[in-house]
Amino acid sequence: MLFHYVAADATGQMTEGDLEGNDLQDALHWLAGKGLRPVSVKPVEEKKNFLFGTGKINTSDKVFLTKYLALMLRVGTDLMSAINILIDDFDKPAVRVFLLEVRENLSKGRPFYETFAAYPKTFSPTFISLVRAAEKSGNLQKTFEDLSVSLEKDAELQSHVRSALIYPAVLVLIASAILTFLVTYALPKVAGVFSSSGIEPPTFSRIVFGVGLFIGANLYIIAPTVIIVLAALVWFVWKTVTGRRIFDDLMMRTPFIRSIYEELAMQRMASTMSSLLSAGLPINQTIVIAADTVGVRSYRDALMRITSEGLEKGLTIGEAFKRETVFPKVVTNLVAISERAGHLEEVLDTLAQFYAANVDSNITALVSLLEPVMLLAMGIMVAVIALSIIVPIYQLTTSF
Repeated sequence: MLFHYVAADATGQMTEGDLEGNDLQDALHWLAGKGLRPVSVKPVEEKKNFLFGTGKINTSDKVFLTKYLALMLRVGTDLMSAINILIDDFDKPAVRVFLLEVRENLSKGRPFYETFAAYPKTFSPTFISLVRAAEKSGNLQKTFEDLSVSLEKDAELQSHVRSALIYPAVLVLIASAILTFLVTYALPKVAGVFSSSGIEPPTFSRIVFGVGLFIGANLYIIAPTVIIVLAALVWFVWKTVTGRRIFDDLMMRTPFIRSIYEELAMQRMASTMSSLLSAGLPINQTIVIAADTVGVRSYRDALMRITSEGLEKGLTIGEAFKRETVFPKVVTNLVAISERAGHLEEVLDTLAQFYAANVDSNITALVSLLEPVMLLAMGIMVAVIALSIIVPIYQLTTSF
């Protein structure tokens, strides 16, 4: 790939030219090897992506931002120049708007983290706190490297979860399509045959015919109503505090799903605390931020009690954690031991990896259990409708 660059040499003199490289990282390494400090590096032939060129900043965008900011800072590029290079490299409007805002704030002397804080729905409190701590300590490069790794791990876990749920979703769609076909086409025709012949089908068939004919006759009302109710339910759960609380309580009372839900919360807590402690944040502030990320009310309340009723009253981290029974004993014991040994960040990072692997395997096991159950439910549904049709037809043929 051909790149056009503008760079400054050791004396500060500006130079520009073209170079060949596999990607932007390769081009930056080449410039660093020549002792040049890049100001602008971009492909000579930019290809616009009209299909995916709009929308919000997603996880892939954040991974790209953090990874390449870390790379540019490592090769000696100052922050403003790194932002300028990224502005030239990005075509996605949402990302460009964000980067332009970053550049404007930096030019006005505002803190770097403030722009991230202005996008709370895009960047988590953990992300913002890490950038803020790194800016104060002057360790932005290491922080962005850690953030890119953390974001990639989160994206991989989310991808595994989505992949595992694709097959059950397909089964639900197939079952819905089969049911719609039967109640709108097959059942009305069969029921019409019996009503015109004057033969009364068995009670079982009459019940199935009645339900099917009612659904088929009112499908244009039932289908939109179901869609609206489901959409309202999703909005209620994700956009309201009450809905989220009800959903959390339901998940925590559902067998097997409860363990996955708890392990996800533990993974978020351990990962967040490890990252924030490594960045140098105080333990009280770290736990408060972690409480906002766990996603389970009981865990959040426990973490808040650890700060307000434990650490602020002179207890050690291990002692404060051991007072909360919602956490597994192995976690509280490891926290206490690692605190004494001075390796709390490393142990928390190991716990995060352990729980991420557990969540992945448990979701796979849950889907493996759901697949035959859903297939059986589909089979029963089709069998009931088929029997309600076959039995009276058999009776009709044998009556002649």
